[in-house]
Amino acid sequence: MGMSVTISAAAEKDAEQIFRLQYLCFQSEAALYGNYRIDPLVQSLDSVRGEVAADCVYVARLGEEVVGSVRGRVSEDGAAAIGKLCVHPRLQGHGIGARLLRAAEAALADERGAKRFRLHTGHRSESGLRLYRRVGYETVGTAQGDDGVPMIVLEKPATAYATTA
Repeated sequence: MGMSVTISAAAEKDAEQIFRLQYLCFQSEAALYGNYRIDPLVQSLDSVRGEVAADCVYVARLGEEVVGSVRGRVSEDGAAAIGKLCVHPRLQGHGIGARLLRAAEAALADERGAKRFRLHTGHRSESGLRLYRRVGYETVGTAQGDDGVPMIVLEKPATAYATTA
């Protein structure tokens, strides 16, 4: 009998698995840009622990293994910044990323009062762009990441999260 992937809020004990998963998942992103100093690859374990403690962090689990994660935080202007969405390479393409995104959106809107969702993704990240557009995000601009990677900024109203289910 196979196991199902479950989505839940991250716990403090998940920080190390999230850290390792993030490092694995963002290798392909780094390769797209020839830049292995992108933010997700240089983030420290202590920083991940801090995000798990303070932010809205969700994980996908296959048994006890964390196989996906996403983070979000609401800023003073009511926009929820969503980031570092990742799914283990062996499980990509099965809707886990969209499920993680929905869980984070729901919590950010319902529990933290987000008025809209905003995320950044690398301009060459075609699979990410497809996912975000499929679940209702629209391009609103561009930005330069601290790591030098050109980013596309996407947003959608928080009232739209239920329509992505």
